[in-house]
Amino acid sequence: MNLLASLSEPVLGLVLALLAAGLMFTFSIPAVRKRARVLFRPMRPMQRLRRAIGLSVEDGSRLHVSIGQSSIASPNSASALVGLNTIERVGMLSSASDRPPVATSGDGTLAILSQDSLRSAYRVSSLPEQYDPIQARLTGPTPFSYVAGALPVIHDERVSTNVLVGHFGPEAALLTDAAEQEDAFTLAASDSLAAQAALYAAAQEPLIGEELFAIPAYLQAGPVHQAGLRAQDVLRWVVIAALIVGSIGVLLFGGL
Repeated sequence: MNLLASLSEPVLGLVLALLAAGLMFTFSIPAVRKRARVLFRPMRPMQRLRRAIGLSVEDGSRLHVSIGQSSIASPNSASALVGLNTIERVGMLSSASDRPPVATSGDGTLAILSQDSLRSAYRVSSLPEQYDPIQARLTGPTPFSYVAGALPVIHDERVSTNVLVGHFGPEAALLTDAAEQEDAFTLAASDSLAAQAALYAAAQEPLIGEELFAIPAYLQAGPVHQAGLRAQDVLRWVVIAALIVGSIGVLLFGGL
Protein backbone atom coordinates (compact mmCIF):
# COMPACT_ATOMS: atom_id res chain seq x y z
CA MET A 1 0.00 0.00 0.00
CA ASN A 2 2.81 2.40 0.84
CA LEU A 3 4.44 1.70 -2.52
CA LEU A 4 1.17 2.37 -4.35
CA ALA A 5 0.63 5.57 -2.40
CA SER A 6 4.16 6.78 -3.18
CA LEU A 7 3.68 6.07 -6.87
CA SER A 8 0.21 7.61 -7.12
CA GLU A 9 1.31 11.19 -6.40
CA PRO A 10 3.91 11.42 -9.22
CA VAL A 11 1.51 9.73 -11.62
CA LEU A 12 -1.29 12.12 -10.69
CA GLY A 13 1.06 15.10 -11.10
CA LEU A 14 2.14 13.84 -14.53
CA VAL A 15 -1.50 13.37 -15.61
CA LEU A 16 -2.41 16.90 -14.52
CA ALA A 17 0.65 18.35 -16.27
CA LEU A 18 -0.19 16.54 -19.51
CA LEU A 19 -3.83 17.59 -19.22
CA ALA A 20 -2.83 21.23 -18.70
CA ALA A 21 -0.42 21.11 -21.66
CA GLY A 22 -3.08 19.54 -23.87
CA LEU A 23 -5.65 22.16 -22.88
CA MET A 24 -3.24 25.01 -23.52
CA PHE A 25 -2.34 23.61 -26.93
CA THR A 26 -6.02 23.19 -27.83
CA PHE A 27 -7.01 26.67 -26.70
CA SER A 28 -4.04 28.15 -28.61
CA ILE A 29 -5.28 26.83 -31.97
CA PRO A 30 -6.53 29.81 -34.02
CA ALA A 31 -9.78 28.10 -34.99
CA VAL A 32 -10.61 27.40 -31.35
CA ARG A 33 -9.69 30.95 -30.32
CA LYS A 34 -12.01 32.43 -32.92
CA ARG A 35 -14.88 30.14 -31.94
CA ALA A 36 -14.79 30.99 -28.25
CA ARG A 37 -14.18 34.58 -27.23
CA VAL A 38 -12.11 34.96 -24.05
CA LEU A 39 -13.77 37.15 -21.42
CA PHE A 40 -11.62 38.23 -18.48
CA ARG A 41 -13.21 39.05 -15.17
CA PRO A 42 -12.53 42.65 -14.12
CA MET A 43 -9.40 42.96 -12.01
CA ARG A 44 -8.99 46.43 -10.54
CA PRO A 45 -5.23 46.09 -9.95
CA MET A 46 -4.61 45.25 -13.62
CA GLN A 47 -6.82 48.10 -14.78
CA ARG A 48 -4.87 50.50 -12.58
CA LEU A 49 -1.57 49.07 -13.84
CA ARG A 50 -2.43 49.68 -17.48
CA ARG A 51 -3.49 53.21 -16.60
CA ALA A 52 -0.25 53.77 -14.64
CA ILE A 53 1.83 52.56 -17.60
CA GLY A 54 0.07 55.02 -19.89
CA LEU A 55 0.55 57.89 -17.45
CA SER A 56 4.25 57.11 -17.01
CA VAL A 57 4.78 57.29 -20.77
CA GLU A 58 2.93 60.61 -20.94
CA ASP A 59 4.78 62.33 -18.11
CA GLY A 60 8.22 60.90 -18.92
CA SER A 61 8.67 58.94 -15.71
CA ARG A 62 10.10 55.44 -15.40
CA LEU A 63 8.63 51.98 -14.79
CA HIS A 64 10.37 49.52 -12.50
CA VAL A 65 9.72 45.78 -12.78
CA SER A 66 11.23 43.63 -10.04
CA ILE A 67 11.00 39.87 -10.54
CA GLY A 68 12.43 38.44 -7.32
CA GLN A 69 15.08 35.83 -6.69
CA SER A 70 13.77 32.57 -8.10
CA SER A 71 16.16 30.70 -10.35
CA ILE A 72 14.89 29.12 -13.55
CA ALA A 73 16.12 25.77 -12.22
CA SER A 74 14.27 26.08 -8.89
CA PRO A 75 10.75 24.83 -8.03
CA ASN A 76 9.62 28.48 -8.09
CA SER A 77 10.59 28.94 -11.73
CA ALA A 78 6.97 29.48 -12.83
CA SER A 79 6.84 32.84 -11.07
CA ALA A 80 10.17 33.78 -12.67
CA LEU A 81 8.77 33.05 -16.13
CA VAL A 82 5.74 35.22 -15.37
CA GLY A 83 8.10 38.00 -14.34
CA LEU A 84 10.10 37.73 -17.57
CA ASN A 85 6.94 37.84 -19.68
CA THR A 86 5.80 40.87 -17.69
CA ILE A 87 9.11 42.63 -18.36
CA GLU A 88 8.80 42.04 -22.09
CA ARG A 89 5.22 43.26 -22.26
CA VAL A 90 5.84 46.31 -20.07
CA GLY A 91 8.85 47.11 -22.24
CA MET A 92 6.67 47.01 -25.35
CA LEU A 93 3.93 49.16 -23.79
CA SER A 94 6.43 51.79 -22.62
CA SER A 95 8.87 51.68 -25.54
CA ALA A 96 7.85 55.19 -26.60
CA SER A 97 8.75 56.66 -23.21
CA ASP A 98 11.66 59.08 -22.77
CA ARG A 99 12.78 57.01 -19.78
CA PRO A 100 13.05 53.28 -20.55
CA PRO A 101 11.82 50.77 -17.95
CA VAL A 102 14.22 49.18 -15.47
CA ALA A 103 14.17 45.52 -14.43
CA THR A 104 15.77 44.30 -11.20
CA SER A 105 16.31 40.74 -9.98
CA GLY A 106 18.21 38.77 -7.35
CA ASP A 107 19.56 35.98 -9.55
CA GLY A 108 22.26 36.13 -12.22
CA THR A 109 20.38 33.95 -14.67
CA LEU A 110 17.25 36.07 -14.27
CA ALA A 111 19.26 39.23 -14.90
CA ILE A 112 20.56 37.84 -18.20
CA LEU A 113 17.09 36.67 -19.22
CA SER A 114 15.69 40.08 -18.25
CA GLN A 115 18.11 41.70 -20.66
CA ASP A 116 16.94 39.35 -23.38
CA SER A 117 13.27 40.13 -22.60
CA LEU A 118 13.89 43.87 -22.90
CA ARG A 119 15.88 43.36 -26.10
CA SER A 120 12.97 41.40 -27.53
CA ALA A 121 10.51 44.12 -26.50
CA TYR A 122 12.46 46.80 -28.34
CA ARG A 123 12.96 44.57 -31.35
CA VAL A 124 9.23 43.90 -31.63
CA SER A 125 8.58 47.63 -31.22
CA SER A 126 11.02 48.34 -34.09
CA LEU A 127 13.25 50.36 -31.75
CA PRO A 128 16.29 48.09 -31.30
CA GLU A 129 18.66 51.06 -31.06
CA GLN A 130 17.03 52.18 -27.79
CA TYR A 131 17.88 48.98 -25.96
CA ASP A 132 20.44 49.33 -23.17
CA PRO A 133 21.56 46.19 -21.26
CA ILE A 134 22.01 48.30 -18.10
CA GLN A 135 18.21 48.51 -17.91
CA ALA A 136 18.18 44.93 -16.53
CA ARG A 137 20.18 44.70 -13.31
CA LEU A 138 21.26 42.14 -10.75
CA THR A 139 20.86 44.14 -7.54
CA GLY A 140 21.98 41.46 -5.06
CA PRO A 141 22.27 37.67 -4.72
CA THR A 142 20.76 37.45 -1.21
CA PRO A 143 17.27 38.56 -0.09
CA PHE A 144 18.30 41.74 1.72
CA SER A 145 21.12 42.70 -0.64
CA TYR A 146 18.65 42.32 -3.51
CA VAL A 147 16.19 44.67 -1.80
CA ALA A 148 18.96 47.08 -0.80
CA GLY A 149 20.15 47.25 -4.40
CA ALA A 150 16.64 47.86 -5.73
CA LEU A 151 15.81 50.70 -3.30
CA PRO A 152 17.99 53.30 -5.10
CA VAL A 153 16.14 52.55 -8.33
CA ILE A 154 12.85 53.48 -6.66
CA HIS A 155 14.23 56.55 -4.88
CA ASP A 156 16.66 58.03 -7.40
CA GLU A 157 15.43 57.24 -10.92
CA ARG A 158 12.07 59.02 -11.05
CA VAL A 159 10.03 55.82 -10.93
CA SER A 160 6.27 56.35 -11.00
CA THR A 161 5.17 52.71 -11.35
CA ASN A 162 6.54 49.61 -9.64
CA VAL A 163 5.58 46.06 -10.60
CA LEU A 164 6.77 43.36 -8.18
CA VAL A 165 6.17 39.96 -9.78
CA GLY A 166 8.02 36.82 -8.71
CA HIS A 167 9.39 34.97 -5.71
CA PHE A 168 10.04 37.24 -2.74
CA GLY A 169 10.31 37.02 1.00
CA PRO A 170 8.59 39.34 3.47
CA GLU A 171 11.46 41.80 2.97
CA ALA A 172 9.69 42.84 -0.26
CA ALA A 173 7.58 45.11 1.94
CA LEU A 174 10.64 47.39 2.10
CA LEU A 175 10.25 47.98 -1.66
CA THR A 176 6.57 48.87 -1.34
CA ASP A 177 7.40 51.21 1.55
CA ALA A 178 9.98 52.98 -0.61
CA ALA A 179 7.43 53.31 -3.42
CA GLU A 180 4.93 54.77 -0.95
CA GLN A 181 7.49 57.37 0.11
CA GLU A 182 7.94 58.38 -3.52
CA ASP A 183 4.15 58.45 -4.10
CA ALA A 184 4.54 55.78 -6.81
CA PHE A 185 1.98 53.18 -7.86
CA THR A 186 2.80 49.59 -6.86
CA LEU A 187 1.32 46.31 -8.06
CA ALA A 188 2.68 43.25 -6.26
CA ALA A 189 2.25 39.50 -6.71
CA SER A 190 4.25 36.56 -5.40
CA ASP A 191 4.09 32.79 -5.15
CA SER A 192 5.37 32.92 -1.56
CA LEU A 193 2.78 32.88 1.22
CA ALA A 194 5.03 34.96 3.48
CA ALA A 195 5.47 37.58 0.75
CA GLN A 196 1.75 37.56 -0.05
CA ALA A 197 0.95 38.29 3.59
CA ALA A 198 3.41 41.18 3.72
CA LEU A 199 2.47 42.61 0.31
CA TYR A 200 -1.26 42.37 0.99
CA ALA A 201 -0.76 44.82 3.84
CA ALA A 202 1.93 46.99 2.23
CA ALA A 203 1.23 47.20 -1.54
CA GLN A 204 -1.34 49.49 -3.11
CA GLU A 205 -2.65 46.76 -5.41
CA PRO A 206 -1.75 43.21 -4.31
CA LEU A 207 -2.63 40.08 -6.25
CA ILE A 208 -3.33 36.87 -4.37
CA GLY A 209 -2.73 33.22 -5.28
CA GLU A 210 -3.02 32.21 -8.92
CA GLU A 211 -3.77 35.81 -9.96
CA LEU A 212 0.01 36.09 -10.32
CA PHE A 213 -0.09 33.83 -13.38
CA ALA A 214 -2.82 35.92 -15.02
CA ILE A 215 -0.70 39.07 -15.31
CA PRO A 216 0.73 38.43 -18.83
CA ALA A 217 -2.73 37.54 -20.15
CA TYR A 218 -4.25 40.75 -18.78
CA LEU A 219 -1.39 42.69 -20.36
CA GLN A 220 -2.25 40.98 -23.67
CA ALA A 221 1.14 39.30 -23.94
CA GLY A 222 -0.14 36.70 -26.41
CA PRO A 223 -2.65 33.91 -27.09
CA VAL A 224 -0.63 31.31 -25.15
CA HIS A 225 -1.20 33.21 -21.91
CA GLN A 226 -4.92 33.50 -22.61
CA ALA A 227 -4.98 29.77 -23.31
CA GLY A 228 -3.27 29.22 -19.96
CA LEU A 229 -6.06 31.06 -18.16
CA ARG A 230 -8.70 28.96 -19.89
CA ALA A 231 -6.80 25.81 -19.00
CA GLN A 232 -6.75 26.92 -15.35
CA ASP A 233 -10.53 27.33 -15.41
CA VAL A 234 -11.02 23.83 -16.83
CA LEU A 235 -8.66 22.33 -14.25
CA ARG A 236 -10.57 24.07 -11.46
CA TRP A 237 -13.77 22.35 -12.60
CA VAL A 238 -11.92 19.03 -12.82
CA VAL A 239 -10.73 19.42 -9.22
CA ILE A 240 -14.20 20.47 -8.05
CA ALA A 241 -15.77 17.46 -9.77
CA ALA A 242 -13.16 15.13 -8.24
CA LEU A 243 -13.86 16.51 -4.76
CA ILE A 244 -17.61 16.08 -5.19
CA VAL A 245 -17.28 12.54 -6.53
CA GLY A 246 -14.86 11.65 -3.75
CA SER A 247 -17.17 13.05 -1.07
CA ILE A 248 -20.14 11.13 -2.46
CA GLY A 249 -18.04 7.96 -2.57
CA VAL A 250 -17.06 8.37 1.08
CA LEU A 251 -20.69 8.95 2.10
CA LEU A 252 -21.95 5.91 0.18
CA PHE A 253 -19.13 3.45 0.71
CA GLY A 254 -17.19 4.82 3.66
CA GLY A 255 -18.62 2.28 6.07
CA LEU A 256 -17.81 -0.73 3.90
